[in-house]
Amino acid sequence: MITLNLKILVLKKWIYLLMNRFIIIICLIFFKNFSVFANPNVDARTGILMDYHSEEILYELDPDSQIYPASMTKIMTAIIAFDLLKKNQLSLDDKFTISENAWRLSQAGYSSMFIMINDQVSVENLLKGIIIASGNDACIALAEGIAGSEENFAEMMNEKAIEIGMTSTNFTNSSGINDPENVSTVRDIAIMSKYLIKNYPVYYELFKEKTFTWDRTGGDPIKQGNRNPLLYKNVGVDGIKTGYLAVEKYSLASTMIKNDRRIIAVASGFQNKNLRSSESLKLLNWGFRNTNTFEISKKDNTFFELDTWLGKSNKIKVAPKENFYLTINKKDIRHLNISLKYEGPIKAPISKGEKIADIIVKNKDQLIKTLPLYAQDDLKKVNFFKSLVTSINYLIWGDV
Repeated sequence: MITLNLKILVLKKWIYLLMNRFIIIICLIFFKNFSVFANPNVDARTGILMDYHSEEILYELDPDSQIYPASMTKIMTAIIAFDLLKKNQLSLDDKFTISENAWRLSQAGYSSMFIMINDQVSVENLLKGIIIASGNDACIALAEGIAGSEENFAEMMNEKAIEIGMTSTNFTNSSGINDPENVSTVRDIAIMSKYLIKNYPVYYELFKEKTFTWDRTGGDPIKQGNRNPLLYKNVGVDGIKTGYLAVEKYSLASTMIKNDRRIIAVASGFQNKNLRSSESLKLLNWGFRNTNTFEISKKDNTFFELDTWLGKSNKIKVAPKENFYLTINKKDIRHLNISLKYEGPIKAPISKGEKIADIIVKNKDQLIKTLPLYAQDDLKKVNFFKSLVTSINYLIWGDV
């Protein structure tokens, strides 16, 4: 078993690797300590802060406590529509007829797009009415247009929630209006938010639009602003959704991007709008100020070349099958250690896709992450005569 500390690898002239990822890795070794992140003291009932790329939880405050997600429910409503759009099973130009059921919500004092009975409204406008204006009437119209009824649509929402790993969520409606059985957690909302951002980047752009004007039937056009207060602060926030119910108070799922790094924050139970805005921004800023995320390796990109023997080449390229990001605390890192472990030299033949090494990340003696590395190519064995000579050389000189 060979274990190579990355600091030693530098001395052994693995210079070509230092051109990219390993410069970052070597620097990490000289930080101070990988530890539990300090508490930013957010004034909410429940909250969570997650790095988008590494999925490291940077902060949590009772994150699995049940909440009423209110209008954050609309994130899943958008996901269902985005999924159908992505599969070409729905078009932004498709139009749905507005039912009396949908129209009544616009008359009931809830946040609304202000659609009218029998209006023919495009999917694009309904999505803008949901995402920007937080229209509950638009949610019902979209749900009925897609699934025939809101009940059927809620079943689609729950199926998707299970699919993406939301383990503590149950949706009963498309808008999040008060229902004791429409429940979730801030952890699940964070998972849902990341899923939307990752899988529907083109449609996600709707979440950062600040205004939507609906040219309603029988009246002047209505211009409404996005309910997300952080969009107007020009600090890098580009989504995602507010919520309010009297039983839950104020909530917000938000995300900020700086220098290609994204952090997602979800919190609920703020006592007023001002706290929802200021505390969510404090949480996001705390994440960027106190932590960093580094890209250690990229899926299918050559990470290393390892020694082999009895093969037609004396090296084999290896790569991970997934992206590997590491989030670290800026202040407290000193015992981070990253090493490469493999049985070497590796004997040919080697098959493409065969696991032959691991990246090991530790904090002192505590294992943080193990990332398998796989052969990127086939490596055939040399003929018998050359194999014999190579084996003798190795036995005598220890060199392949």
